Amino acid sequence: MSEVKKPEIVEIPKKEAELENENILKLSKVYKFEDTTIGEIDMSGMENLTADDMIKANRVLSSSGNVSVLQETSLEYAITIAASATGLPIEFFKGLCPKDAIKVKNKVTSFFFGEE
Repeated sequence: MSEVKKPEIVEIPKKEAELENENILKLSKVYKFEDTTIGEIDMSGMENLTADDMIKANRVLSSSGNVSVLQETSLEYAITIAASATGLPIEFFKGLCPKDAIKVKNKVTSFFFGEE
């Protein structure tokens, strides 16, 4: 009796364009900020974040008086991380409409807590 071979699980690499699109956050509005028009945000810099960036974000929140049990889920934490990851100033993120601010928060929290 011959052995039954089990199928191998092979991960199909995503195309570069698909990965790029995953990192682009389309905003519901186009914003003018410091002579630049911004309608989407490249969030690919989150891949390069370190625990030190997270610690710095925690310090920013603590120094501003924001105390939360799970800071990683707060809007202020998310925009602090987004600013660090994108190189855009935190003032830009603070000026977003609520709908876009929640999009940023969801993108950051899903990056941290999403399944691999």
